[in-house]
Amino acid sequence: MKKLLLFSMISVFAFQTEIKAQKKKSKKEKTEQTSTKATPKKSKTPKYSDFVTAKTKSDEGLFKVHNTNNKFIYEIPKSHLGKEMLLVTRIKEIPAGLGGGYVNAGSKINTQVVVWEEFQNKILLKVKSYNAVANDSLPIYKSVKVNNLEPIIYAFDVKTQNTDSTAVLVDVTKFFTSDIKAISALPARYRRTYKVKRLDASRSFINSIKSYPNNIEVVQDFTFDADAPPSNSRTNTITIRVNQSMIVLPEDKMMPRLYDKRVGYFSLGNVDYSSEALKADDKRYIRRWRLEPKDIDAYNRGELVEPIKPIVYYLDPGTPDKLKKYIKQGVDDWAKVFETAGFKNAIMAKYAPTKEEDPEFSMEDVRYSSIRYVASTTRNATGPSVSDPRTGEILESDIIWYHNHLRSYRNRYLLETGAANPSARTLDTPAEEIGEMMRMVISHEVGHALGLPHNMAASYAYPVDSLRSGKFTQKMGIAATIMDYARYNYIAQPGDENIRFVRQLGPYDHYSINWGYRKIPSAKTPEQEVKTLDKWIEEKADDPIYRFGAQRFDPSAQTEGIGNDQVKASTYGVKNLKIVAKNLPKWTSDQTNNYEDLSELYGELLGVWSRYVGHVTGNIGGIYEFNKKPVQEGLVYEPVAREKQKEAMIWLQKNAFATQDWLLDPKILANIDESGYTNTMLRLQTRQLYSLLNTSKLERMIDAEIINPKSYDALSMIRDLRTGIFSEANYTKNVDVFRRNLQKSLIDRMGTLLNSKETKNSDISSILRGELQSLNFQLTIAKNRGVNRITKYHYRDCMAKIKEILDAK
Repeated sequence: MKKLLLFSMISVFAFQTEIKAQKKKSKKEKTEQTSTKATPKKSKTPKYSDFVTAKTKSDEGLFKVHNTNNKFIYEIPKSHLGKEMLLVTRIKEIPAGLGGGYVNAGSKINTQVVVWEEFQNKILLKVKSYNAVANDSLPIYKSVKVNNLEPIIYAFDVKTQNTDSTAVLVDVTKFFTSDIKAISALPARYRRTYKVKRLDASRSFINSIKSYPNNIEVVQDFTFDADAPPSNSRTNTITIRVNQSMIVLPEDKMMPRLYDKRVGYFSLGNVDYSSEALKADDKRYIRRWRLEPKDIDAYNRGELVEPIKPIVYYLDPGTPDKLKKYIKQGVDDWAKVFETAGFKNAIMAKYAPTKEEDPEFSMEDVRYSSIRYVASTTRNATGPSVSDPRTGEILESDIIWYHNHLRSYRNRYLLETGAANPSARTLDTPAEEIGEMMRMVISHEVGHALGLPHNMAASYAYPVDSLRSGKFTQKMGIAATIMDYARYNYIAQPGDENIRFVRQLGPYDHYSINWGYRKIPSAKTPEQEVKTLDKWIEEKADDPIYRFGAQRFDPSAQTEGIGNDQVKASTYGVKNLKIVAKNLPKWTSDQTNNYEDLSELYGELLGVWSRYVGHVTGNIGGIYEFNKKPVQEGLVYEPVAREKQKEAMIWLQKNAFATQDWLLDPKILANIDESGYTNTMLRLQTRQLYSLLNTSKLERMIDAEIINPKSYDALSMIRDLRTGIFSEANYTKNVDVFRRNLQKSLIDRMGTLLNSKETKNSDISSILRGELQSLNFQLTIAKNRGVNRITKYHYRDCMAKIKEILDAK
């Protein structure tokens, strides 16, 4: 009974509790139902329509680019994941002074191969390196792969897929508005120089993103806080406009051509671990366009054949009408050169289509190479190109011409040819002659865009006196290639007739284009081409016209020089320059009734004189470089003959270190500046002095004695330099202010070298110490001669300087 009663009580309690719970639950369910009806539950999976709305502006191309209120989405086809693309970072617009004047708008900052890869629910943007490679069929390929892990630039969240699931959507807004070092246009050295602190996101934007069939172009406006900006210093700000080009690389790779330093080509290299040798091979490939003949059989028979895809440059619509034909000619001139390589109509320039003719045409589209005309005070032109790092294939090129560049050419035309060329003696150079200069500058830049670097040895191929011949210069020009810095014929003298004064394409251009671009039908690999390529070089090896030389320590490969004898060429050049200096006011200020042009041209005249002097200086301690393979006769490196170096020293003492009164005309100086003449002359003379007393040059001279014991040795050179510059100390002769400054500069330079760590344990310090002691003895006697007081004070000052140097620990 007690059990029954207890069970009944428990049952009643449980029943009541259940009723209460049901009432509570019913009330809760009702509330939830009411709430659900008021706010429908959202789906957790984002839809395509969440990102591409009626307000979205979409751009079709390599990837679809969607822009919704400046939020940018890439719609990446899954078929493009893993494909290799080239990411090129360029400066589109720069603040004044960035890079110290050595960086221009359009300058390329970085080029890297990237791939977009899927990982979990992210898309990774990775950099792929071709510095180390191996055939993927070999076991070592796996080792190369694991020892060259590819860095991840950025990881994007996958927002969603497109409607048919063939593409993924990622938001790139943050990527292109953040300071991502891998794609920054401010390298670390600029950040240090300008004391850059941070990117200011509030003043940084995506200017535009445009998608084309083979590339995507992003323009970014970045503003950085900087304590030492290159210009507008009070703003503590650097604003820079950056262009990011992402270009899909060809899946059918062009067969590369192996680089040979005997022929000038830009190149790219890698380390190939596929070699059977006992070490990895360093391989270099030349950079060139892909030219494939339409009719290979006709091409192999030696007929001229058009390429499947010619090289076409489009002229900037902003180019002044009066200049267009000259720019077009500068491109079209190369068509004849390509005929040497078997191609007809291989390269041409076209005028850009109007919006009506082609509304989709854009100069940013990688399918179109261009010649940009930039409204800038920069005096320059450049010929950059973008190439496939796997093969060297040039994919596109944008040549840049800066508006003020023609002024430089007008000025130098007057200064370098005015003595022998009456039409150059004016500030209003005839339009056809200005046009011819521009045409040749464009040809030079096109040469770069074709893969050709400067060939400074080409001007050394022609005898000096041949450049005074009208018949020779009209046919051969003034250098063997347009790729030399041989702009004008400054050798021709008054009275020489029918002279060509402006450079032109030459025989080396035909030779190098044939070597780099002619198809070799029997070769299926780059290695199989080498035998034929070597033969083409060796057939021309003894002719200086076909020699390639880089500007380093070789006096036969100097910038801005012409002729095969620098002493003789510079003698002609200085002789002409003296005529120009005498007539400079007559040709400038007397015509304009102001001194601005006179001041500008006088400053540039000093620069021209300094270049002529520098060509001669290069002979002293110079080493000729004749690149060759062991099957060719002769040495690769040959010191300049002792007699030639001695001749150069004598010339320098007379034409550089002696006071050049012809450069110091009071009618010019007193009308362009109130002071600074002595410092200007000292700076120019010191440039040559420092070039002679250069550690690398002196070490070369010491080493040259091993190759040729009769060479011009460092001791003889420094002694000749010292006795020439202090020649007055041997006589009772006053020293003028220019010579006093130069003599002190010589002592200072010798002291700097003597007390530097570089020369401490070499013969250089012994020679310098000995020559300073000899000079001190010489001045001890000279200071007591009957010279004027400033000269005596000067000698005593020089002796004090020497004592201080020799006493230094």
